[in-house]
Amino acid sequence: MPDPVSTRRPRTPILEVHSHVVGGEARSPLILVHGAANSARVWTFWQDELAHHGWSSHALDLRGHGHGASVDVGTLRMGDYADDVVAVARTLRHPPILLGWSMGGLVAMMAAAACDARAFVGLAPSTPARVRDASVALRSGAFGAEAYGIVGRDPDRQPAMADLDRAERVIALDSLGPESRLARDERQAGIVIDDLACPLLIVTGTADTQWPRRRYDDFPFPADHVSVEGASHWGLVLNRRVVPGIVSALIGWLEKNASRGRP
Repeated sequence: MPDPVSTRRPRTPILEVHSHVVGGEARSPLILVHGAANSARVWTFWQDELAHHGWSSHALDLRGHGHGASVDVGTLRMGDYADDVVAVARTLRHPPILLGWSMGGLVAMMAAAACDARAFVGLAPSTPARVRDASVALRSGAFGAEAYGIVGRDPDRQPAMADLDRAERVIALDSLGPESRLARDERQAGIVIDDLACPLLIVTGTADTQWPRRRYDDFPFPADHVSVEGASHWGLVLNRRVVPGIVSALIGWLEKNASRGRP
C-alpha cells in the first residue's frame, strides 16, 4: 500500500480542509463532517486509520469552526453547513462517501443528494424529522460546548468522555468552539429530508447516553446498524481502542454497499 500523503489546505475562502490522500484517490474518498461546537480535530485517529486501510479522507472545518475563516457563528443555519460539504465534494475527482458524527451526520444527510454520495455513514447522527414543528422559535446567537456536558477545560474532569484517555480528551477539548443557536433551533424544529438514495449505515455506542440505539427506532429511511460495545458519544470518534474496529466494520460495509443504490 502506498504511503499516505497528508495535506492541510483551504478549499474555499471560508473553509479549511484536512486531507489524507492515499494512492491518488483511485476510489471514492470520504468526507468527514464534525459535530456541533467542535471541529475537524476530532477526526485525528479516524484519518490515520482510514489511510492505513488505503482510503483517502477529507475532514472539513465547517464555516465558523476550527481553522475556518471567522464568521458570525450566531447567524449560521444548517443549510450553510450542508453547502460547505457540497463545496468540498465539488473539488473531488469522484463522488464521495459522507461520514458524519452527531450534528455532522444530519449535515451530511442534507448534502448527500447534491454530492451524489455513494454512501452515508452516521456516527450517532442527529436525525431528520418527518414533519417540521413550526412552533419552535428560531433564535440567532451562539453557545458553547457546556450545553453538551463539557465541564470546563480540565481533561481530568470530563464525565461526558468517560471512555477517553487523557490524551484523547485533550484533543476533544482542543476541538471545541462556539456553535450557532440558530442551527440548533432548526434541528429542534426538525430538518426534513425528502429522500436518501444512497445506502445508509448508522453506528451507535452502547455507552452513548446522548444518542443511544433506541433513538433510531423510527429513523425515516432504511439503514443498516452497527453497535460498538462500551463506546460513548465522544468515544465513537476519539477512543483509539474502538476506532480501528469501527473502521474495519465500515470498510467491510462499504465494499458490499457503496457501489449500489439503496434497496
